[in-house]
Amino acid sequence: MSWAGWVFDFYDLILFTFLLIPISQEYGFSDLQMSYVLGSTLAATAIGGVIFGMLSDRFGRKAVLQWTILTYSIGTFFSGLAGNFWFLMVFRVITGLGVGGEWATGQTFVGETFPAKVRGRYCAYMQTGAPLGIALASVVGGLLSPVIGWRVCFFISIVPALMVVYIRKSLPESDLWLQRKAMQKQEAGSGERIQPVSQNKFIALFSRPYRKYFLLALVLAIFDMSAYWLTYSWMPGYLHNERSFTLTKSALWILVTQTGGFLGYFFFGYMADRLGRRPAYTIYSCIMAVGLLMITVFWDHVVMYPLIILSFMFLVGFGTGMFGGYGSLFSELFPTSIRSTAMGSAFNLARGIQFFTPVAISLIATRYGLGGGISLAVVFALLTGIWVWTFPETKGRKLYADGFG
Repeated sequence: MSWAGWVFDFYDLILFTFLLIPISQEYGFSDLQMSYVLGSTLAATAIGGVIFGMLSDRFGRKAVLQWTILTYSIGTFFSGLAGNFWFLMVFRVITGLGVGGEWATGQTFVGETFPAKVRGRYCAYMQTGAPLGIALASVVGGLLSPVIGWRVCFFISIVPALMVVYIRKSLPESDLWLQRKAMQKQEAGSGERIQPVSQNKFIALFSRPYRKYFLLALVLAIFDMSAYWLTYSWMPGYLHNERSFTLTKSALWILVTQTGGFLGYFFFGYMADRLGRRPAYTIYSCIMAVGLLMITVFWDHVVMYPLIILSFMFLVGFGTGMFGGYGSLFSELFPTSIRSTAMGSAFNLARGIQFFTPVAISLIATRYGLGGGISLAVVFALLTGIWVWTFPETKGRKLYADGFG
């Protein structure tokens, strides 16, 4: 259920990038206006990540997983009813709130469920929902939207809300969260404090025990998110406008990157469990950087060889598999009492900062083209692979209700 929630979570987020062109054509919106809508959606994920993360630590993983799915499903559905720029902005912000909350809740659920020796791979398995979500968005936004219209594409996004029925009836709560809740009741009755954690979970992240790792995690996510969104926020537009691809061909090429992404996420977990979290990140960041260089800066040198350029598109997607490491790495850095808050805040504040990314690319493109803006992702991909070495190696760390073993 965490995985399925992430599939449709990312589908709802990315679908908008495939509908940028038909929406802007119908309403006469400029590229900058559409960048503001996309950027505001990403900024809202930061707010959603913090809020739903705190709610998850207080009310449980199961309940909040349902709330986040309902939020992003409703936001996307009403995006199809938007009649002007401001209504579109509001509904996309609602979508962003749910998108930000689902990742942390789902990854916390998975991280607290699976044992240390396989945690890396199962957290990465959940992350495979991202490329599948993008692939689904490519099919619906790139292939079906010319037939059914962009509004209907948004309307059918209410379907994931049906998952909530199954979650409510059949999904068990996290054992670690239940144990921690029982300990809190016990300490309240005895007058003792098992762990000096502030009532405000977000403020607790800046207390002495957690401040260092939270800030390190935030910077790591900022570097990686910048690489990702510099790549994907305008990739369909880059292929369509600068490489003269049809919308259908752009969608098919994006599917190649997402095939690479799916395999990248899938195998990242095995590598992280075997070699460690840090080496896995570095290897993947270098793979992504090489692929990006070839499809932007060196495009003219390899474009006459379609299979080669497609191979580099595949590598770009494969390299993004390093996002499969956040669930396990962040789970192993923070205790149960603030785990979801920490994960949601670090991951989604970094994504919220990406409000500036699509806007920056649209401005850079006026001089260097979209390819020039997207090529900046190379720098951030490499920074990710370097920065991860500021963390301790957490491979094999066991989790308990009140800390680590």
